Amino acid sequence: MTNLEKKAGELREWIIRSLASAGSGHPGGSLSAIDILTVLYYQEMDISLENFDQKDRDHFVLSKGHAAPALYAVLADKGFFPKEELLDLRKFGCHLQGHPDRIKTRGIDTSSGSLGQGLSIANGLALAQRLDGIQKNVYILLGDGELQEGQVWEAAMTAAHYKLNRVIAFIDNNGLQIDGTNDEVMGVASIGEKFAAFNWNVLTADGHDFSSLATAIKKAKEYDEAPTVIVCQTNKGKGVSFMEDQVSWHGKAPSPEEAEQALTELKEAF
Repeated sequence: MTNLEKKAGELREWIIRSLASAGSGHPGGSLSAIDILTVLYYQEMDISLENFDQKDRDHFVLSKGHAAPALYAVLADKGFFPKEELLDLRKFGCHLQGHPDRIKTRGIDTSSGSLGQGLSIANGLALAQRLDGIQKNVYILLGDGELQEGQVWEAAMTAAHYKLNRVIAFIDNNGLQIDGTNDEVMGVASIGEKFAAFNWNVLTADGHDFSSLATAIKKAKEYDEAPTVIVCQTNKGKGVSFMEDQVSWHGKAPSPEEAEQALTELKEAF
């Protein structure tokens, strides 16, 4: 087992603990996205507690803001706030809102929650860096169901028009959303072909394989003609057997008994 795999297992445990403590939240999409966040924050991105207040660094936009428990677990582990505060998720007076709030929580680059807006924000960050002569990347994570929002495609057109090659987008393609499969709610396939039609550089990756993700990120960094999208094949609820590929776990927190079962599985697996 690699260090990244072990770290992702630890972060999954904190996701389960925080959601069980809150009694509400989104485990499915948090667990499907955590491996992408792990490779970004622990291997690829230039973002740290020490440089967060500087402009000359990478930026990260969690466009699918309901996966906040995954991002919070990473930020706590990276020292932006005490891990114990993860157990106060969604509680009155806690800075860990149900969706990321950059004012309340240190380490958050942009507030999110209303789906479809993140790519526009990433474009703005990339354009600002270009004006300032900063050679850093802007990474963004979108959900596959989020691609049903029209603003995503306006932003995709904008990024391609201005050749924002510093924008690297990840699609958490787990195939499920709030109340069914993507195809049942509003089909988004073929994601890669759609972005290609908007003149993006399109790559694919196994969203749970760190080598596959790292290879795709390397190719994205090397491409300077257009923004890049990495379509990541993932499983909703990855790592917890009774949550995997089950749409019912999109927005339902585990009970104490379910959390105990999930934590037992994760400890055995990682």
